[in-house]
Amino acid sequence: MGMGDDDLLAFRQQWKKELERTKEVKKQSSDGRPGLSGVDGGGSGRSGDAGGTGGEAAGLEAAEEPQYVSIAAGLLDGRSSPLLERIAEERTRRKRRCEGGGEQKCSGPRQRRRSSLIDQLIQDLNETNDIPFFDVELPYELALKIFQFLSKADLGRCAQVSKSWRMLAEDEVLWYRLCLEEGYQSGASVSDSPCWKSTLRDCYNTEKTVKYNWKNRVGSVSHLQYELGKVLCDVSSCDGLVIAGYTSGDIRLWDTLHWDSGALKAAHTIRDDFPPPHVSFVRVCETVASAVYENGCVDVWSTEVGLEPIHHYQHLQRVHALDLSIDGPVLATASGLEVRVDSPDDGGYWKSRCITQLSKPVDGVLVVPGKRVLPLVLAWAGESVSMLDSRARLLHYVYGQPVTCLDVTACRAALGVKSCGWGMNDGGNKVKVYSLETRQPELSLGNSPGDFTCINLRDAPPHLLVCGNKDRRVRVFDLRTGTSVVSLYAHHLGVTTVQADDWKIVSGGGEGLVSVWEMRMGTKLWEMHNRHPVRHIRFNASTLVTANIPDEKNPRGACITDDDLTAHRRHRGVICYYDFSMNSSTQDHVLPICRSNYSETSGYNYNIGLAMPYDTLADPRSSGL
Repeated sequence: MGMGDDDLLAFRQQWKKELERTKEVKKQSSDGRPGLSGVDGGGSGRSGDAGGTGGEAAGLEAAEEPQYVSIAAGLLDGRSSPLLERIAEERTRRKRRCEGGGEQKCSGPRQRRRSSLIDQLIQDLNETNDIPFFDVELPYELALKIFQFLSKADLGRCAQVSKSWRMLAEDEVLWYRLCLEEGYQSGASVSDSPCWKSTLRDCYNTEKTVKYNWKNRVGSVSHLQYELGKVLCDVSSCDGLVIAGYTSGDIRLWDTLHWDSGALKAAHTIRDDFPPPHVSFVRVCETVASAVYENGCVDVWSTEVGLEPIHHYQHLQRVHALDLSIDGPVLATASGLEVRVDSPDDGGYWKSRCITQLSKPVDGVLVVPGKRVLPLVLAWAGESVSMLDSRARLLHYVYGQPVTCLDVTACRAALGVKSCGWGMNDGGNKVKVYSLETRQPELSLGNSPGDFTCINLRDAPPHLLVCGNKDRRVRVFDLRTGTSVVSLYAHHLGVTTVQADDWKIVSGGGEGLVSVWEMRMGTKLWEMHNRHPVRHIRFNASTLVTANIPDEKNPRGACITDDDLTAHRRHRGVICYYDFSMNSSTQDHVLPICRSNYSETSGYNYNIGLAMPYDTLADPRSSGL
């Protein structure tokens, strides 16, 4: 450390001498500046053709001076070329040392030269002002390939390095890919947004607001009603479309995106019947809607053009099941022992693809999602489950254990099995998971004493299965471990329908309650009650559709006369549409105390304006009372 102090003292003395000769140095530098392009690390000057005698004298004097004095003189004159050359030499020497590290190890130990203060200064400047390697070595396209593996936070850090890195980190292609990876703006192209970084930020803020609204039940509630339809029979919804069938034979279709509604006309054979047959089942997808009547007639409409049926056929017996594929216009119906599958050809003409006879009356059918040459349908009857395409193949059969419910994805099928008699010794009722490719069982879940009433595998998060049971519980199973991760005591009259996503569960019960649960905490966020059992629940990121459908289709004592065109409100059933996409911060007319959330101890009132709102009371002892 003493040697370093001597160098610093010598440097100060030489600098003072230079300050005393500042006039002479400035005169020499002004004479030699036109021809001077830089001074090397050894202190030798360079003169151009127009340098003159003054430049030669300055170069000669600089050669006689110590190295650090010449560098200081250059800094006083505003010239930085010696320092830049030293930085370049230091960078080159460091790169060679990194490349030839092995050779230096083999050459034996060398005596390390103690670095002076000026060398340390140059090394520090070299570390702080080092040019990013993307600027000098990699082309833009290759650097963009490297940046595409970074996350949002890493791109933000890289944008603070330099201007060139910021230009790379804010490239539209990178943020467009991040939007698609996060699940936003699916189907969009790069040219659809001028700034994908802002688009991703807006989508994230919107998702955060919608999640807050879900938890605190902030939003609008609409009732989809049709008084002339009398009693509600069945409801289905998909992508903003809601279809409902009534005992009057009417079919209503609502478009919740544009708030448009219309009546779908039945075929002429149904219009001539009096009284008109009740609607048994309805289904809707993005392009088509279908309905089944009590007399076995099946009608199909297009949701895009016209109100007249585009396809019609009739079963000889009453239809017991109906399903419509969400991926395309594939319709499956079951009547007695017969299962029929219809779909349009390339020309748009509907035709029957498959008509199969099973050994027992069919209880239900489901169209397997996915694009296939021939539609694949699962049909269950009693204890057996069959796969139907061009032929019938048995998927599951256990004697004495009937199937109570079923759901299917593109590769798996989950079915609730009821254990009877000797089967109760095997642990109670279970959920069997099968692979559709191998037709072999993969998992056996649960051991509940009650019957499984509903299973949701299609809309559940990956590797999760949610189901409801008559024992009043909602269960979530992890398909990777085969264990129950969530078990909620939900509805005292049994669970009728359920759906879940990555953080919440929405369930409906026979008592008419719709409950929203947080999956991680296992706590109930809020609930809504209506008369009649909940038979339909479907939600997406910002909307929720629920339907309370009466079990009694022909109530008595509801009207003064039997020929009344309407039924009493308490007998009709109700369809509720919840929209949580509204921004609660714009509600200036609502007091802040009435918008409290779980983090506030003052109160929580479901966004209802109270006449006497909760007050935050101070401790009497702290106020001196």
